Amino acid sequence: MKYFFLSEGWAVARVWASDGLWQITAWRRQPDIQRMNICLVEQNELLWLYRVEEAVLTVEVKPTTPVIASQTIGQVVLKRLMSAEQVIERLGTAETKCQLQNIQLVVQ
Repeated sequence: MKYFFLSEGWAVARVWASDGLWQITAWRRQPDIQRMNICLVEQNELLWLYRVEEAVLTVEVKPTTPVIASQTIGQVVLKRLMSAEQVIERLGTAETKCQLQNIQLVVQ
């Protein structure tokens, strides 16, 4: 698996694999990209952790609302996705907050 952090208010647009732009008809499915229930807070901005399948090489992201789009860059291409070790290192060095809705899931 590979990972990336994405700011609140942004969403995944196009996705590339080793043979180019992800084609749903060729792969017969959407790429496996899931937002995890982990986020960082940096300068009052929420950065959500996303997990992507190994076949994904590059992810394009865009703002989801016109307000964000008018205040930021129109799109960003993420070419360096993170490994699990890099995510753990980033979480270890960040000022993180953990909010749990169900503590029983953690202590089992």
